[in-house]
Order: sequence, then structure tokens, then C-alpha cells
Amino acid sequence: MKLKEFITSTGEIILYSGQPDFNKLERLAFGAGDIWHSSFEQGYKNAFPELVYQTAVFFMFINDFNNLDECVSWRVNPNQFAVRKSIWETLKGFDDEYENVQLKALDFGYNALRNSAAIPLYIKGLFEEKAIEEIKISVKDRYVFFRKNFKIDHSVFMLYREGFWKWKEWNAFLYAKKNFKQSSEKPIVKPRELLNIEGNPSVSYIIPTMMRQDFTLQLLEDLALQTYPVSQVVIVDATPENARNEKLYNEKQFPFKLIVKWQETKGSCRARNEAIELCTGDYIVFGDDDVRVQPEFIENHIKILQTYKVVACNGLDIRADNQQQVLTDLKNKLEQLGQKRWKVGASPGFSNANSCVKKEYVRKLVGNDINFDGGYGEDSDFGMSLVKLGQIVIHNPFSANLHLKPPMGGYRFWGNQSKVLGKKRKVQPWELDTPVKFIRPVPSPTIMYGIVKHFTPKQVVEYKYKHFFLYLFKGSKKGLLYRFLRIPYKNLQFKKSLFYAEKLNNLGVRHK
Repeated sequence: MKLKEFITSTGEIILYSGQPDFNKLERLAFGAGDIWHSSFEQGYKNAFPELVYQTAVFFMFINDFNNLDECVSWRVNPNQFAVRKSIWETLKGFDDEYENVQLKALDFGYNALRNSAAIPLYIKGLFEEKAIEEIKISVKDRYVFFRKNFKIDHSVFMLYREGFWKWKEWNAFLYAKKNFKQSSEKPIVKPRELLNIEGNPSVSYIIPTMMRQDFTLQLLEDLALQTYPVSQVVIVDATPENARNEKLYNEKQFPFKLIVKWQETKGSCRARNEAIELCTGDYIVFGDDDVRVQPEFIENHIKILQTYKVVACNGLDIRADNQQQVLTDLKNKLEQLGQKRWKVGASPGFSNANSCVKKEYVRKLVGNDINFDGGYGEDSDFGMSLVKLGQIVIHNPFSANLHLKPPMGGYRFWGNQSKVLGKKRKVQPWELDTPVKFIRPVPSPTIMYGIVKHFTPKQVVEYKYKHFFLYLFKGSKKGLLYRFLRIPYKNLQFKKSLFYAEKLNNLGVRHK
């Protein structure tokens, strides 16, 4: 594909097709993006919806976002786009094994975002061309895309959902299976060299904790040794009065302002929101109580945000083998990762165990949605909400933590009651005015709430089909008949989960 060249004021070469606004392109070259387009106005918004057959609701960028001038989007128009020359060469351009140039561009943008740590962005007005293209992707090309990018199971599932009685689907499926195989590992865009910190931004660190005071104290010791100092640490401690040591945090002086708030409400979402109200830093770092961090942890969070000119990042979360492991073990684990560690790009998720966000954007969202209390998914929801504001949450491999995951303590102590049925069960916040009785909802109602909140009704339906497809066929062959006979009960569990999710969704986002 022949692309024209534009040279920025710094000498970087940008390749492009169509007629971009060069002043905007100059500005964009200084930001986080690597690929830019204006395809929403050109017929590409939410193109190739069949991706749902693979990703269901587990890819936060499956839908393009509304009412934004800039946002992450992989749906590239091949006739109107721009890309850094270095990125084009690293990713080796379009894949010529597709018949359709539109799918070539979609495949390029998709793999750039999901697998290669490049950042494709929709930019309103970068290209003034408003001619709306009709997206025509053949059945054959659709199966070729699935075969090249995913395991064969996903092609089988698509065949089932599109109509296994249709010869056209079978013909395309068999053609792709015979002539193509899943691509090997994709090329990875190297991280940019981190710049020195500009100015003197202040940093607040939030720690919600419950019955883990010894782990929290250990984390405070790590934060005291940071190469870039933390200015404030806010602990919200929900440890019951009869199990807490109220003097523990004050027995040592730390080089930062330490605020300890004893939590009277319930839930980790409420705890973080109470802590956010007390934060004064320019940046807020979210961390769990059971992590260890290296001395450069805070410094690298600020550096990567300033280098890429973004407002949020999600750090590298490394699971410990046991709760006695130390920072030397973290160093060894990072060395074992080798080059696999070094991916930046737009983060596919968000973790409250290790993330850093500019305070003004935390304020815009207020905090965590307390509809998630008693369950899971609040951190993914927070990250998704930032992305829906048009912000890029990047993955930060430079700031890693060792996640100890002790078997006792933590806010999941309350959530563990969700597995109990009968009189011994303690009502969970998401049950609202309808306590669970004889049927335990599965999946977790709060996970389902996040799905209902952020994805379309059709995608929720596809998630249900995928859920049951995996339940039936991913277990042992010996247990297939048993799982098949349990489908009616599993369906009741799914409906019950959806019932609670829709009730939470009808309440709307809550923060108190």
C-alpha cells in the first residue's frame, strides 16, 4: 500500500492516506497515539460487530464510544488514516491475505491495539472526508480473520451462532480451516524512553484495608523508601474494633503525611471513595493492602504518565507464590518475564491493586461505583469509565508490585458470604431488597452489572451463549452429560444474576 509522508517539526515521519489536517497531525505526534483516523463519520463506527463471537464482553474496546472528539478505536479506514512510520514498519503494514482492504485495515487496527501495544485513536476532524463507506466483509474473509487471530473454538462458535445449517457458513469455515492457521506471536511496539519528571507533582496513595494491619504496615515501609516521595498516604481501615491495634500506624514516623480513617461503612468501594475525599495530591495511586513495591514504583508511574501525556496508567501486578515472598522475589519474577514484560499500549483493564490517575479525573468520576460492593468488577468499571471520558489508560510495565494474596483478611471477607445459602447467609449489598434464597446467582451479580452497564443488550445475549458454550464443552468429556443435565439449573442461576444486575443498573451509578 502506497502511503504519503509528512515530516513533523521534530523530524519524525508520519505516513498517511487521504487528506489529513497537518496542524492537528503535528499536535497528535507529541501524544500517546500511534495511529489516527476519523472513521466514525465515514461509516466505520462499530463496524465488524461479529467480533463479539470471540470476545463477547471481555474486550473493553469492542464498542466505539459516543460524543467524544478523541478516543481509542481500532476501526481504521484504509483510505483516511495516518500512522507513525516506525509503527507501520514494526507491525509490517496491512495483511495481504485478506481479499477486502477494509478488513485489512480493521485487522491492522485490532492487532495493533490488542496484541502489539500500539495505540490507535479516533480523532474528530483530522480527516474532513465525510463520504460514508459501505462496509462489505465477505463470509470467507470473516472466517479467515477468526482463523488467523483466534483458536479454532471461536470459529466453531461463530458457525453455531451464524447458523450451522447454512452451507455458505460451512464453506467459509472449512476454507479458512484448510488454508490458514492461527498467526504466531505478534510484533510488539517497544516502550518509549521515560522522560525525567517535570515540575514537582504531589502524590497521594490510597490503601483500603481490613484485618491486614501487618501487611499494610509493611507497605508503608516500602512507600517510605520511594525515590520520588509520596506526599500523603490515606488508609481506610475496616478492621473490627476487637481485632485492631489503633496505635500500630503511629508507632513509627514516616516521611509523608499519614491519615488513618476507621471505616464505619461497609465495602471496598466506599472505602476508596472516603479516601479520595481526603486526597490532596496531583496524582492518586490506588493500591491494595497486600502488595510490596520497589523504590522506583512511584517515580515510574509519574514518568510514564508525563512521557505519554496521559492521565491514567495501570501497573504490572505480579502474583506472589506465597505471602512470605519479598522484593527480591519480585525482582526475580520480573527477570523471568524477560522481553514479555515490556508492553505499554492501551491497557485492556484496570486494577485497584496498582494504578495511578491524575486527581482531576478521579474527581470527575467521583470514585468507585458502590453498586459493586460485596462483589467484583469495580476496578474494571472505573477504568472503563475513564476510557468513556476519552482518556487513554496505558499499561505501565515499569511500576510492578508483588501481590501477596494472603488467605485471610481483606474486603473479600464480606463477599465470601455470597457463596452461602440458607439462614447462615449474610445479605450482600447487591441483594438490595430481594435477599437470595434457594438459587445462588452465577456469574457474580456485580460482574453482570458491569456487563449490563457498559455493553449492548445484544452483546449481553451473546455473552450468555458464550457462557453456556464454555460451560458445556470446556470441561472433561466424562462430565459432559452431567453438565448438559445441569443446564436448566445453570440457566436459573444466570437469570437470577441478570435480575440483580438489572436492579443495580436501574439504580444508576452511586458513590455513597
